[in-house]
Amino acid sequence: MLSYLKGTVATIQKGTGNRVTLILEVNQIGYEVQIPGRLSQELQAASKEPVQVFTHLQVREDQQVLYGFSSAAERDLFRQLLSVSGIGAQLAIALIDTLGLPNLVQAIVTGNIRALSKTPGVGNKTAERIALELKTKLAEWRQLTGTATPASSTGLSPALQEDVEMTLLALGYDNNEVNQALNAISQDALLAKSTNAEDWIRNAIAWLSQ
Repeated sequence: MLSYLKGTVATIQKGTGNRVTLILEVNQIGYEVQIPGRLSQELQAASKEPVQVFTHLQVREDQQVLYGFSSAAERDLFRQLLSVSGIGAQLAIALIDTLGLPNLVQAIVTGNIRALSKTPGVGNKTAERIALELKTKLAEWRQLTGTATPASSTGLSPALQEDVEMTLLALGYDNNEVNQALNAISQDALLAKSTNAEDWIRNAIAWLSQ
């Protein structure tokens, strides 16, 4: 299976239904890759510089489609979305495109149905199913892989800390990074009073991005 492709952008084409197709030239071979619109904007800015696209190959009886993403975490979330009943590739792409990776993961973990249903084609029932099934899968993945972070002195409630940790781990940060970020941002007296997971997630991502 192709994990990623590294090459130069030959062309980016916009098709029907907001589909965006990247032709990526790798060793004089042009790969046709369907990508989120967000990624097309990043790639257009890259000019002729080499770019890396993380891929997922979907094989059906009548066709093979290659999907491309800006990071392994985004590609892995796409795969998780496909595992939800009633969610196909186009809707999964639309979710990533509408919300972006950090906001989409936050919405899933915190059960933010309103945010999820901003995506065209996602009603309240579908949003509820996505949040329920994927939060359960993320929690199971966290336990099976032993990626729970060590206990920290943040003062967060166990449920709130679990939501924040699951989000950051799903975004590709490792245990040590998550623990360091939570310990650092918990020194903020104003944030320490917040019981809103999104406040903690947003501040942790900002700290980790420094």
